[in-house]
Amino acid sequence: MFDELNMLPLMEEDIEFLPLVSVEDDLQGEQFDAENTIPLLPLRNTVLFPGVVIPITVGRERSVKAVKAANNRDKFIGVLAQKDASIEEPTQEDLNQVGTIARIMKMLKMPDGSTTVIIQGRERFKLDEMATEEPFFSGNVTILGQDEDIEDNEFEAMISAIKDFAEQIINLSPSIPSEAAVILKNIDRSPFLLNFISSNLRVSNRDKQALLELGDLKERANWVLKHLHTELQLLELKNQIQSKVRTDIDKQQRDYFLHQQLKTIQNELGEESEEGELAKLKARSKIKKWPEAVAKKFNKEYNRLKRLNPAVPDYSLSLNYIETLLDLPWDMFSIDRFDLVKATKILDKDHYGLETVKKRILEHLAVLKLKGNMRAPILCLVGPPGVGKTSLGRSIATALDRKYIRMSLGGLSDESEIRGHRKTYIGAMPGRIIQSIRKVEVSNPVFILDEIDKIGSNFKGDPSSALLEVLDPEQNSSFYDNYLEIEYDLSKVMFIATANSLASVHPALRDRMEIIQVEGYSLEEKLQIAKKHLVKKQREEHGLKATHVRLNKTVLEKIIDEHTRESGVRELERKIAGVMRSVAKKVAMEEEYDTSIKAKDIDEILGLRKYDKDIYKNENPPGVVVGLAWTQVGGDILFIECSLYKGSGKLSLTGNLGDVMKESATTALSYIRANAAKHQLEEDRFEKTDFHIHVPEGAIPKDGPSAGISMYIALVSALTKRKVKPFVAMTGEITLRGKVLPVGGIKEKVLAANRAGLKEIILSAMNKRDVEKINPDYIKKLRFHYVNDMADAMKVALHN
Repeated sequence: MFDELNMLPLMEEDIEFLPLVSVEDDLQGEQFDAENTIPLLPLRNTVLFPGVVIPITVGRERSVKAVKAANNRDKFIGVLAQKDASIEEPTQEDLNQVGTIARIMKMLKMPDGSTTVIIQGRERFKLDEMATEEPFFSGNVTILGQDEDIEDNEFEAMISAIKDFAEQIINLSPSIPSEAAVILKNIDRSPFLLNFISSNLRVSNRDKQALLELGDLKERANWVLKHLHTELQLLELKNQIQSKVRTDIDKQQRDYFLHQQLKTIQNELGEESEEGELAKLKARSKIKKWPEAVAKKFNKEYNRLKRLNPAVPDYSLSLNYIETLLDLPWDMFSIDRFDLVKATKILDKDHYGLETVKKRILEHLAVLKLKGNMRAPILCLVGPPGVGKTSLGRSIATALDRKYIRMSLGGLSDESEIRGHRKTYIGAMPGRIIQSIRKVEVSNPVFILDEIDKIGSNFKGDPSSALLEVLDPEQNSSFYDNYLEIEYDLSKVMFIATANSLASVHPALRDRMEIIQVEGYSLEEKLQIAKKHLVKKQREEHGLKATHVRLNKTVLEKIIDEHTRESGVRELERKIAGVMRSVAKKVAMEEEYDTSIKAKDIDEILGLRKYDKDIYKNENPPGVVVGLAWTQVGGDILFIECSLYKGSGKLSLTGNLGDVMKESATTALSYIRANAAKHQLEEDRFEKTDFHIHVPEGAIPKDGPSAGISMYIALVSALTKRKVKPFVAMTGEITLRGKVLPVGGIKEKVLAANRAGLKEIILSAMNKRDVEKINPDYIKKLRFHYVNDMADAMKVALHN
């Protein structure tokens, strides 16, 4: 079969030579004088035949000198093939004795400094003796003469058959250009046809040399014919086999074949193959410190991966699984910082207040320092939005010098997000717990489970139930992820959950956590947070310098009192950002302004005040009471309004009240009717009067027992026509026996009353311990009345 034909120049020491397509030449013109010595050019990997044109890149020093000498003389050079192509510096014994006289047609100097010559074979010669070996080979030769056509029917038949076989081979071989058939048809002289085909035969250089040395043209034609016939049969058989296999091959085999081609291409491009990638994975496993069960699992999966075809889907699944095992930090832990003084400074610097949380963290750090090893606590920070629960987790991680992970659970409804997916599914992956551990590369980070009270559940499972194992100190040392299929130790992870309310948290999950209440901030705390953190942060975020704007205590208090009403500081931060934007605009437009913001400027920048304390200063008509309520965003103030009109003793309740709150109103009315004499009321009055209790802001749902005392005072005030004292608020549950019971959320309610400018608060005597936990500096303007009975509350609340 023919060698592939191309137009590329080749070095004389190249491994494989591909001759240039040539047109027939009558070889007329200037002839070589055999009486002269001739420079000799050894070729390593090809044999030049008369009439054939080939380009050669000359690289060896003696060869370059020989070419230059021939080109400067008469352009004739003797070309001899080496017997052994591996010899770099051949001698006379390493060269064949029969070669071809060639004429140098073109000599080119390439950009890389090499020399390329285009030579045409002229006639065969025999080397008689070597004249010189330095500086290049030269010798005396005998011309063997040109081959002449033979006028013989048998010879002509052989030539015709050679042409037919050659054309068939060209048509069956996709690697041979179709132009080769045109060249064959244009060759008229039989000797040149044989030389051209001989030069392009896919045979060894030894066979080509034997062809060149054959003097009998008919014998040469017979040899070429036999070889072409054999090649044609092999080519036809190959095409038949390929055609048959092509019809039977399925998609998997086709993908495998393409993958093997891709692997070859990757190797050519210097990219890593699958074998190299697997070798790296194995090397990583040898230096990995992990439990014996994990090593056994890895080896089993690795051996399975080696047997898999890279084209099948299971290959990528298995590869991802192995990489996950290697990436997980099985026995890798960060070193805790046991400097309690420094940890205290970090916590105090990042967060103002929150003393209960800080105390618990420092206690854990102290025990860890003394014992050296203990299970990490599982804390749950419960409080209104914006009080710093989530950011506190990052400060804890910094104080302990641990890695930090935050995982938001809000809206999570798929159990697989916690436990992971089974490997049988396409696209399976570990749960978010394991993914996060893999990302931080240590097994003892501070792990924030944010908004744990907002987990959902549906047909895909209950994530709250899945978290039971994660947050149980007795179980999380052997946490089972469905994807890993082996246990992972989470006992060194410090889990910190955050929630706004525990009402929606699974009872079993709540039982596994240490609950720490994070209460809202007082005016003083907000003022300190704004001065130490928020003003600086917003000034930097708006590209301002300290010289561009100054906010004094009075301005900040005005923003807090009149433009925000929240337990946290998020709204306060937004309002401060509004002030910074106003200043940034003036700085950018190069306007003149007073860098010290005044209190009177705040309403112009932020608009009219949203909250007015004056509504609590005015005396309300009888039947109106100020109550204290707890919401998920902190404490709040609400009015309880009671109205009387002629009727039959019916009680109406409006304001989007819950069942518990409605029952409180019914209890209050029943107690007053049962004790009418104590309240100086006529008993028959209740049968002639209808009662209507309304709580404003009807679009907001309200519920809970803490408004019981407020409803009682509102009913008594309306019935006796006695007004409630101004600046007085109250909260507490009531009973039919006339007792005032304690309620929750006292700090939030008290701080809400303080923010609203109220001065007196009526509470159950058993709530006194809750008030004592509040910083006295925050409530020094408030007066507390602790009562046991509803009658005591009436005496404090109503005018005589």
